[in-house]
Amino acid sequence: MTETIAAIVAAHRAGAARPEDTIARCYARIRAHDDPAIFITLRDEADAIADAQKLAQSGNKDLPLYGVPVAIKDNIDVAGLPTTAACPAFSYRPAKDATVVARLRAAGAIVIGKTNLDQFATGLVGVRSPYGVPRNPFDPKVIPGGSSSGSAVAVSAGLVPLALGTDTAGSGRVPAGLNNIIGLKPSVGLVSAAGVVPACRTLDCVSVFALSVDDAFAALTVIAGQDPADPYSRSRAIGSPGPMAQGVKLGVPMPGQLLFFGDRLSAAAYDGARARFEKLGATIVEVDIEPFYEAARLLYDGPWVAERYITARSLIASAPESMHPITREITLSGARPSAVDTFKAFYKLEAIRRVRDHIMQSIDMLLLPTAPTHYTVEQVLANPVELNSRLGTYTNFVNLLDLCGLALPAAMRDDGMPTGVTLLAPAGYDAALAAVGRVFHADTGLPLGATGSKQPPLAVLSPLPADGEIAIAVVGAHLTGMPLNGELRSLGGRLLEETTTAPDYRLYALGNTTPPKPGMLRVAGQQGASIAVEVWALPAEGFGHFVAAVPSPLSIGTITLADGRSVKGFLVEPAAIEGARDISQFGGWRAYVAAA
Repeated sequence: MTETIAAIVAAHRAGAARPEDTIARCYARIRAHDDPAIFITLRDEADAIADAQKLAQSGNKDLPLYGVPVAIKDNIDVAGLPTTAACPAFSYRPAKDATVVARLRAAGAIVIGKTNLDQFATGLVGVRSPYGVPRNPFDPKVIPGGSSSGSAVAVSAGLVPLALGTDTAGSGRVPAGLNNIIGLKPSVGLVSAAGVVPACRTLDCVSVFALSVDDAFAALTVIAGQDPADPYSRSRAIGSPGPMAQGVKLGVPMPGQLLFFGDRLSAAAYDGARARFEKLGATIVEVDIEPFYEAARLLYDGPWVAERYITARSLIASAPESMHPITREITLSGARPSAVDTFKAFYKLEAIRRVRDHIMQSIDMLLLPTAPTHYTVEQVLANPVELNSRLGTYTNFVNLLDLCGLALPAAMRDDGMPTGVTLLAPAGYDAALAAVGRVFHADTGLPLGATGSKQPPLAVLSPLPADGEIAIAVVGAHLTGMPLNGELRSLGGRLLEETTTAPDYRLYALGNTTPPKPGMLRVAGQQGASIAVEVWALPAEGFGHFVAAVPSPLSIGTITLADGRSVKGFLVEPAAIEGARDISQFGGWRAYVAAA
């Protein structure tokens, strides 16, 4: 039986399993799997079991990761274990945990060991390590993906239910796609990078590998949060996933812009994923993604490689032969850009970011392949730079453009290899990605990683706001996929449910409004109708900002839902409906717009 985070925590809390037994089973699976290239350093089993016993004796069963085994990529500090970044000559033994590791421990997780990676997190292939190449559990001839190779394989093979990676150019997404697991790349700065060996310090993200979206987001909730020790961390309201709304707009590349490098199986899998999203109620919108490709070229052709050089320059100066030759070659190129080159790249990137804003205004999120194709270890060793670059086609631009990402399993190809897709959205929309991604992943019916185990049923989401949130019903231009929905999401809003009002309202199409808006009027005691609404949760501060911006003749009042609950929501002043068209018979604004 595959142990997900949710299953482990539930069993521990119910007394059906003991944390120390869970850890022992974890080590037994690692021995049985017998792949020494997955972990660079494995903790002593007795020490890990002792931590689990101490946790059980504490009685803190409410901890969100109570007794969950976790693996840590070996460019993230774990107190007492060496940090190598897959370079023995670089190795040091940190005195304290990285912030993310400290937060995992505080949440009840038990660290198992440090996982292999492409040296200095430079690569998307998983073969640039003196500690060996972790076997792809679907086909050992195929690369595991990188740079977070060991973390991804450990989760896919069912050795641990949770692992941390890092992601600068796709290192937390490409290996997820090649291993049939979830790869959650947070918004830049949402998770502290204090105690992480920098690749590109201004772009680096600690990422999460898990078997389900709910598991990944549960881990993100634990490790997220501003950190004074990381000047690049940001204060953001993370929220939590709600239901997938009908009509969510997914941007896909225009015809001719998709690149699969001749891989028809991956191309067919992406088409199938697109069709699945449409079946689930998403609206597909073609967008021009050439500007995103242009941003991607900046990452390795521009000055950001200099950030990699900063980390390794002392080693290059003293012992260049100790580095992997490809890693050394890439890193040395970072010594060449001038200040003039740097500022020219900054200007170009800022211009592309304005184009990004324009594109994202027309959609809710992008839907792209995670990786365009698969390569064997032999192929990559024979052509290491070009094939690595191809794997980053859909990932290299993401952090430069300040997007968050969620890599999802999409299908099993006819050759038995997994393939995936990635959802991308502006920074701060991590919960929105999870809301859509969890429904898609469940609908695929794919097994969990390479374990062969079935996915558990999706957890039922509560329609109630959390502490510190206020529920608000929206009826028109703020609905998902409508022009003003971004206002809700930018204030930390999250969808709670799609429902209807009590039959006490009439809906009118108001004149002279931009964008077009409806007005809902209470007609209690008269002939009313039930009107379709979305109920969103806003943080209290965000709710205040939102209400203050509501224009006349609209106002925020109290709405009665079909089940009798009352929430805040949009109402219209009675005088404003004079001459307005009564559209109540459509049952809601979305249906009216579709019929217009």
